[in-house]
Parts: sequence; C-alpha cells; structure tokens
Amino acid sequence: MKRYLLFLGLLLGSGATLTSCESFLDTNTDPNNPTTSTPNFLLPGIISQAVQTQMFTSLTTTYITQYTVRKTPAASTDQFVLTNANSTNLFNYTYYYSGGNIPTMTAAAQQEGSPHYIGAGKIIQAMLLAHATDMLGDIPYSEAYQGAANYTPKYDPQEQIYQNILTLCDEGIELMKTPVAQEFRPLYITSPSISGDILFKGDLTKWIKFANSLKARQLNHLSKKSSYNPQQILTLVDNGMTSSADDAQLQYQVAVAPLASTTNIFGTTRNNYPTATFSTNIIKYLNGNVAGAAYPGVVDPRLTIMATATSTGNDPGVTQSATTNIVNGFTDFYSSWYARDLGYFEVLSFHELKFIEAEAAFKAGNLDRALKAYRDGVRAHMLKIGAGGSNGNPAVTFPVLTTAQVDAYLGSAAVAQNTSELSLKRIMEQKYIAMFLNPESWSDLRRYDFSPEIYVNLKYPANANAVLAAKPDFKDRWPRRMLPGGTEVLYNPQAVSKVFSDVNATNNDDYITKPLWWDRP
Repeated sequence: MKRYLLFLGLLLGSGATLTSCESFLDTNTDPNNPTTSTPNFLLPGIISQAVQTQMFTSLTTTYITQYTVRKTPAASTDQFVLTNANSTNLFNYTYYYSGGNIPTMTAAAQQEGSPHYIGAGKIIQAMLLAHATDMLGDIPYSEAYQGAANYTPKYDPQEQIYQNILTLCDEGIELMKTPVAQEFRPLYITSPSISGDILFKGDLTKWIKFANSLKARQLNHLSKKSSYNPQQILTLVDNGMTSSADDAQLQYQVAVAPLASTTNIFGTTRNNYPTATFSTNIIKYLNGNVAGAAYPGVVDPRLTIMATATSTGNDPGVTQSATTNIVNGFTDFYSSWYARDLGYFEVLSFHELKFIEAEAAFKAGNLDRALKAYRDGVRAHMLKIGAGGSNGNPAVTFPVLTTAQVDAYLGSAAVAQNTSELSLKRIMEQKYIAMFLNPESWSDLRRYDFSPEIYVNLKYPANANAVLAAKPDFKDRWPRRMLPGGTEVLYNPQAVSKVFSDVNATNNDDYITKPLWWDRP
C-alpha cells in the first residue's frame, strides 16, 4: 500500500528524497515546479482532501443507512454487497492525499516556527484517523507515514487508534493556544491569494471547539462500553461548538481549469446518483401524508428542502419505474438542498453536537438538559437548511422556513414536548433526519444495532446479500464495517490477512458483519 501511496508522497515533500536530488537538478531548476513549500501552501490541500475522504465514503454509506436507494437493484451497496473498491478512496485520501502530506507540513512549520500549523495538522490527522477507523476498524498509524522506511505498516488495534485520536486533539488544542505573537506565519493568508486555513479562516477558537467536539463524538461511540462516561462527553460539549457558525464544512466551487471535481459529490455535475432516489425510510420521517409515516398528519417543513413534496421514496432492492420520482427531468434526489452543485459538505456540525449532548445527558439522567439540547438540535438544523436559496440544474428554489414554521414543528407531535415524552428513540430519529447523507449516521445505526424500536422505518433490503440475510440474529444482518481498500489488498496483503484472521472472518461477506471494537460491549 505504502509503495503506491507514500512513494507519491515522497515525490511531493520528503526532505530526504528532495535533498538527494538537489545536486543533480540544481542546474535545471524549474521555478514553476518547486520542490519545497511553506506550510500555508500545504495546509489547504490537507484540509480539502481530508474532507473529500468523508465525501467519497458517503457514496457508499448513504445506501447502507437508507437515505438513498437504487431504482433498479444492482446487487450493490443498498443490498449490502460491498467490495474493496468502496473504501479505496477512503484509504488513499487518508494515507496519501491528505495525511501523507501532514508530516511534510509539520516539518516545514517546525523549521520556521509556526505552531498553529502544527496544531492544525494534528487535529486534521485526528479527524482522518477517526473517520477511517470508524469505517474500517483496525488501521495503520504507529508505522504509517514512513515512506520508504516501511511500505507495509502493521494495523493498530482500534482501541489504540482511539487513544491516538484523543491525544492528537489534545496536542492540537494546546498548540492552538500559542499566542499569535509567537507565530512566524499567520494561519490564514488572503494576499496575494488565499492560503493556509481554509476551514476556519484562522479562527483559533473554532479549531479548539472543533477538536473538543470531535472528541465528544468519538467518546459517544463508546456507548456499549462499561467505560462510557456521559459526563466526560458533556464537559467536552461545553467546550465545543456553540452555534452553526462553528460548523466544520467546506464550500464547493465551480471547477475552473486546472481545478476539477470541485462541485458537490451529490450534485448533477458529478452525477453519482443518476438512478437513485430517496428511501421510503427518510420520506416517512418527513411526510405525514403517507401511510406508515413516523407521525401521521405532521408534515415536516424540511420535506421540500431535503426532498420534494411529490417524493415517495423507494424500498431497497425493489425495482421502481425509471419515470417515478422524476423532477424537472432529473431523479428527485437532485432537487435536494444537499445536492446543490455549489453547496457544502459538513464534517461535523453544531446540530450534530446538540444531539450528542442530548443523548449523553439522557444517559446521565439529566433529562432537562437532554430535552433542551434535543430541541436546540432540531431548531439549529431547520434554521440552517431553511435559509432559502436555489439550485440551477435542476432549477429548484428552496423555501425559507419562517420562525412560525419552525416553532409550529417544534410544537408538533413529531417533537418531544417535555421530559416524560423524551426517549432515545425521539433523540435518535431527529438526529437521523438532521444528519442526512453524513456517514456518521452509520455509526449511530451500528451503536443501536439497527433496532426497529429506535429506527422504526428501516426496511431490510429485498434480496439482500445472502450471507448477511442468513444470520440468525437480526442485528447481525447489517454491515458493521467496510472492507480494506483495494490498493491495500494489493500492496499490503499480509497486514490485511492478519486483520481478517483477527476478526475470524471466513470471507469478505462474513467480514463486513463483524462488529468493530467500539461496537461491542
């Protein structure tokens, strides 16, 4: 794996490799192709590629979590047939395109005395590891990013990776507290062109809030463990994001040469969902007019923003006419606010943090705090996606949600009104709506074992993967992990084989049913 990934990384930034070439190349130096860089020119790529890591994963997880389904069954992700290709981009972006450049940036920042860049690198590294391990399980870290010193790193246990994540966040937070006066280079630069921190534009407080919020998310994953500590999570929430203005997200942009693939991965330009539609699962949460709606008679005003008034959805593995759920000549999925070509991708949001807070407070027995956080999470999500706007292709104008509409929904049967009505089901169903298309929803579904008592609208796929469908226990019939990336199977087969052996998997289909470390008591 590292032969493929880190050799390329070495070409981009390894000081040892470049120094050895200098005496040979110094007579023909091309000023348009520099062999070294300052950290402000490395950080934007590290951030954007880290975000794309999660974007590519979502192309698989939206089907597993039943936000989307295919109109024509294809023995694929919505029927729980996974391949190594599903996670190749996840692995490559983690270990080459983004993470592979963090050591180079860190070295450059250390040399010039720019600790905020080092801190940003640590927090992004934590974000990368968190996402990769939550999708894959055991992953390389202690022996990763070594270039030619080790092309075949071992896989570290997920429990250890979680400790690494927390440590990286803590170290990043301390570095972000370094006084600006001690920083050689500003974290965000706008002239003569934008460089540096394209995530938070140099706002050190937002980086600290993000790191604390990420820690809260990861520790909340341990809800099946005896070590689960809701009060610890609530303390992190207190030091985390305080409004939607703190959201960790990147804005898509028009692809102008030499840039390519800078538009929304869910949009029509990249066209990843031409034969897909919404699942009946998500539509039933939003549409109070259909039989089986979560709350009959309560139409969520987010329906015509997240989907359309005419969206019926479809069940996984069931054939639907190609002309059903078509809007303005496109499948209705492309009419979603989330499918705007120039929208943005959320990595971690304030509304997600409020639902984390609600769950932790509920489990801590602090029902008043749980109720307030739960309702604040619903409101924050509604206000964020209800600000109006439009999409050009297809031509869609999104309604503005008024205060009256938001208040009316918050006062409806779809939302718990008091602590006696509050339950984990109410918290998780609203979180599921608010986390639309985000791969983090798969973590929640696994933590709650795809429970029909929590997620009442889930529909087991017709003609699902036969290995999964034959499992005696319902909770074992759902994918619990992705397969190792395709390039890793080719270039680091011994490490991959050991992972398979460690989880006692007999084949790929059996492997994806094995719970991760945090997914077990």
